[in-house]
Amino acid sequence: MPMPHPSSAPDGGRPPGREPAQPVRQRGAPEPPRTGWDTGTPFVPAGRGPGVAQTSLPVPGPTAELPPAHTSLICVALPGLVISTEEGQLNGRGLEGFYRAGRRVLSRCQVRVAGREPLAMQARMLAADRARFVGTVRASRDVGPDPDVVVERTRHADGVERITLRSSAPRTLRLPVEVALGTDLAELGAVASGRAGPELPASVHASGLRWSSATGHATVTADPPPNDALASAGLLRWELELPPGGTLSVELRVRPDGQGPIRAVGRGAASPFAQARAVSDVPGVEALLRTCVEDLGALLLRDSRHPADTHLAAGAPWRCGLAPAEALAAARMTLPLGTRLAAGTLRTLARTQLAGPGPRSGLIPGPLRDGGPHLPPSCTATEATLLFPVLLAEARLWGLAEQEVEELMPAAERCLDWLRTTAGDGTYLPDPQPGGPFRCETQAHAHRAALLGADLLDAHGRTGGTGLREWAQALRTAFRDDFWLEDRGGGRPAAARTADGRLVPQLGSSASHLLDTGLLGSGQLAPGLLDKVRTEQLARLLGGPAMDSGWGLRSLGAKEAAYNPFGHRSGAVRVHETAVAVTGLAAAGYEKEAASLLRGVLAAAESFGNRLPEMYAGEQRTQGSAPLPHPAASRPAAISAAAGVLLLSSLAGIRPDVPARTVTLRPFRDAPLGEIALTGLRISGAPFSVRVSRLGVAMVEEADGGLQLGM
Repeated sequence: MPMPHPSSAPDGGRPPGREPAQPVRQRGAPEPPRTGWDTGTPFVPAGRGPGVAQTSLPVPGPTAELPPAHTSLICVALPGLVISTEEGQLNGRGLEGFYRAGRRVLSRCQVRVAGREPLAMQARMLAADRARFVGTVRASRDVGPDPDVVVERTRHADGVERITLRSSAPRTLRLPVEVALGTDLAELGAVASGRAGPELPASVHASGLRWSSATGHATVTADPPPNDALASAGLLRWELELPPGGTLSVELRVRPDGQGPIRAVGRGAASPFAQARAVSDVPGVEALLRTCVEDLGALLLRDSRHPADTHLAAGAPWRCGLAPAEALAAARMTLPLGTRLAAGTLRTLARTQLAGPGPRSGLIPGPLRDGGPHLPPSCTATEATLLFPVLLAEARLWGLAEQEVEELMPAAERCLDWLRTTAGDGTYLPDPQPGGPFRCETQAHAHRAALLGADLLDAHGRTGGTGLREWAQALRTAFRDDFWLEDRGGGRPAAARTADGRLVPQLGSSASHLLDTGLLGSGQLAPGLLDKVRTEQLARLLGGPAMDSGWGLRSLGAKEAAYNPFGHRSGAVRVHETAVAVTGLAAAGYEKEAASLLRGVLAAAESFGNRLPEMYAGEQRTQGSAPLPHPAASRPAAISAAAGVLLLSSLAGIRPDVPARTVTLRPFRDAPLGEIALTGLRISGAPFSVRVSRLGVAMVEEADGGLQLGM
C-alpha cells in the first residue's frame, strides 16, 4: 500500500551535473586512509550543518593497503592517541608514535640505560588510555647473567610517558640514561599511506626539544630537566645515581607547541556513561564490561561548535572521527548506560541533515560502505537516516527527557519524510545508486524506522503515523514472499533483490537485522519482517556451522561462493552483527542459537584481552584454538565496545517504558552465563540494577522509585 506522500526517485548520490568537491576535514583531524570497507573520497554538500565536517555520498575510488595494527598496543583518549609495539621502544617505524588530533607529534622515543637498550620483558594495557612496558638491563658487570635494573615505562594517550628505573644491585649505580627523540609532524593518513616524510630537525627548547614545520610545532619537555640536550641528534641525557633498592623516574610530556594537556571527553564527570559493573559465574564477564565502557569513553568526541554534545568516533587507529551510521548504532546499543550519548549524537547529526527541496532533503550524509563480493557498495547515509528516528524513539523509552525529545522531533520527522519520499508508491526502499538492488537489511531498517517512527509521531501529537504503519504492513506482506528463496533445506532470506526481480541468494550476517525489530512501549517489540515459520528457519541457519564459527557470526556463510574468513563482508566475524543476532534470536525465543553465539564472542573477547576489535577472522573454532585477528581492524572500535554492552545487558532482557513508568524484564530462561548481576545501569537518569539467577529468574535490585515492574 503506498504511503500518502509525494513520490520521488533517488538521485544516486549527487545532483545532476555537480562534481564532487575535495574532502573536507575538521582542523587537525587525520586524513582518512581509503579502506576496503569505506570506499571512495567523500564530499560535503551545500547546506550541511555547522560545527561538524560531515561527509556525504562518496565517489567510488581505489582501495589502499593499510599497515597492520593487530599486534599494536593502542592507547586512546581522544583527541589523544599513542600507538606502540610490544617492544616498548618507539622507533619511528610504521604507525608508532604519539598523536594529537590526527597529527603525529612524536614518532621516536628510544631509551638507553648504561649504553644499552632495555630487554623487553612485558607489554600490556593498563586501561583504554595507557599501557605499561617492562624491560631489564644488566648494569653491573660483576653480578653474572642476572639483570639488576628494571626499566618500566608507562605511556599515556594524553602525551605523558613516565620512565622509572628500579635497582636490585648491591651498590649504588651511576647510570647514564639517554632518550633519543624525533618526529615528522605527519598526519595519520600520510603515515598510514607511507607518505610521512623524513624526521624534522630539532632545537633545544626549555627542558627538552622542539620541532617545527609549515603545518605545526611540537615540544617534548622533561622532569627532571636533562643534564644535556643535543639537538642535532635529538638526544636528552641524564646522569643518575641509583642507590641499592632505589627508584628514580623521568617524565616526558609530549605536546603540540603552545597547547596544554589533553582533556579527554570521557573522563570523570564529563563521561555520559554510567559506571556499570557485571558479576557473573563466568570468569571474564566483569572485565569485559569494564573494558567496553572504558573504550567507549576513550572514543568520545565533542562537537567543536557545541561542546556539550558528545558522540563516538568510529574507532582507532583508522577512523578517529564521526561515522554517522556507526555512531547512531553504538549510541543505541549503549542506552542501558544512559541517554546522554544518544542525545548528543542525535543533536550533532541533526545539524548535518540536508535541508531544502529535492529528494535528498532530510538525508543524514554518510560515505559508501563496501558491500562484499556479491553486492555493490551500500550507502551508510540511508542507514543513518533510518536509525535516527529509531534511536530517538527508544531513547525516549529509556528516559530521555520529553523536552529533549521534542527538540529533536523536527529532525526525526524530516528523516521519516525522506523515507516516505524515497519509497514513494513502491513497496520497498530502493538503493540510492542508479539501478542498485533492494537490500535485505535496508528493508529491515526501513520497516523498523516506520513502526518506531509512527509511535514517536503519535506520542508527540504529529500526523503521519497511520501512513507509516500501512506502508510497513505492505512491506511485511510482500517481503515474506519476494525475499524468500525456497530450497530443500527449508529456504533462506535473500541478501538482496535486483530491480528486475532476481534474488541474490548468498546468506550472510546482514540477515541478522531481520531479527532486530525495535522496542515499542509497554515492553513490546515491533513485529518483524518474517513470519514465525521463516524466523525459525533463519534461526536454524544462523545457528548452523556454516554461519556460527564458534567465535561469532560469519559475515558470509562458509559454504557460499567467495567465502574468505578474513573478508570483512565475506566471512569475517563482525561483532556488531553478532550482537544483533544474539539479541534478536533471544527475543524470538531461540535461546540455544543465541547462547552459542554469545559464548563464542565472550571466548573471543578473552583472547583479545577483552578489547573486542570490530571484526576478526571467521575461521572455525577448534579445541585449544584462538580467534585470528584481522590486520586492519579498528581496536578499540565504538560499535564493538557498544556490542559488548548490548550482549551482557540482553541477558536480563531489560525493556523500559519510562513515559508509562514501567520496566519489563525478559531474561534468557536458560541463563547461559549462570547467575549474573548488572549494577550501575541507568533508566530515566536513575541507577538501575538487576540480577538474573541460575534458573533464569530476573530480579530488580535498584531502580527509580516511580518505576513499576511490567508484565
